[in-house]
Amino acid sequence: MTETTVGIGGAAESTDMVLNIGPQHPSTHGVLRLRIVLDGERIQHAEPVIGYMHRGAEKLFEARDYRQIVMLANRHDWLSAFSNELGVVMAVERMLGMEVPERAVWTRTLLAELNRVLNHLMFLGSYPLELGGITPVFHAFREREELQAVMEEVSGGRMHYMFNRVGGLKEDLPAGWLGRVRDAVASVRSRMGVYDDLVLGNEIFRGRTRGVGVLSAEAVHAYGVSGPIARASGVDFDLRRDEPYLAYGELQDTLKVVTRTEGDCLARFECLLEQTHNALDLADACLDRTAALAPGPINQRLPKVLKAPEGHTYAWTENPLGINGYYLVSKGEKTPYRLKLRSASYNNIQALTELLPGTLVADMVAILGSLFFVVGDIDK
Repeated sequence: MTETTVGIGGAAESTDMVLNIGPQHPSTHGVLRLRIVLDGERIQHAEPVIGYMHRGAEKLFEARDYRQIVMLANRHDWLSAFSNELGVVMAVERMLGMEVPERAVWTRTLLAELNRVLNHLMFLGSYPLELGGITPVFHAFREREELQAVMEEVSGGRMHYMFNRVGGLKEDLPAGWLGRVRDAVASVRSRMGVYDDLVLGNEIFRGRTRGVGVLSAEAVHAYGVSGPIARASGVDFDLRRDEPYLAYGELQDTLKVVTRTEGDCLARFECLLEQTHNALDLADACLDRTAALAPGPINQRLPKVLKAPEGHTYAWTENPLGINGYYLVSKGEKTPYRLKLRSASYNNIQALTELLPGTLVADMVAILGSLFFVVGDIDK
């Protein structure tokens, strides 16, 4: 009897397969490319390839004056536009030594928390969608629409609000607006149980996410991961509590920093969901305080040409996706000499090189979706 060895594709049994996920892929929230090396169904190595959406915002900052840079800062994380604006105007105000009117401080805090809910609702709906559950995304867009309506009424924009100004806000609030916000917040809160029951109560969702993609606290520190992803791994850090800005110093009784210790996909989703509940509570607290304030200005009068004095400063905020920072360097001109942006998603996505090796391809989408990133925030 003669034995015959049949070749299977040129020694394929001993060759690792290189697979590109993206740059166009349903689960990447935009043009992100993952270059993964596979051994069968198991990932051996993963490398995020970024830069497909790079707009050069940091260079454009240098050619725009201090009023115009708000528009550029607005856009990198398109789900957190108000929070993006906030950091850059706070940096310029700090350089100018400017005090913002109290009504502007409380209104900014309210709008920042409404923006946080809008951001989180998108991920609360889209993450189950990536795992095969289509229903939650319809609920998420219904709740978002209620909050979008009041944000659009006050600012004129649905995604890019352009409502922050150096020294305060663009204009005063419409008559009766605070009451409409209160109704919208109450309406959204009344239906948030959908995510607890429909998503967290789903055994398939829990089976796909529990124990998958565990990120250690050491890796969080090593990669500079922040936001709900870091807190899901037990890193108890939130700028709103630890270095309060705006009115957060007076909201410590309402503010709850949500943490988990498991560090898996399920813990990240739970952190995001609980943080959404808390943001609605913070919005209510801001509404109570704003309604009680005496009438007054909502912005400062500025000179026709605004120049920041020579020097440098760093302003950081707890954006919905994590820490967002602006390092501003001024030479005394009407444009920044340098404005460096530290975006949350850029650091958070690097942790994929740690998370993906050793996991199955089937779990890759679950891990990728649980990192809650916006591609524009990575590429800036």
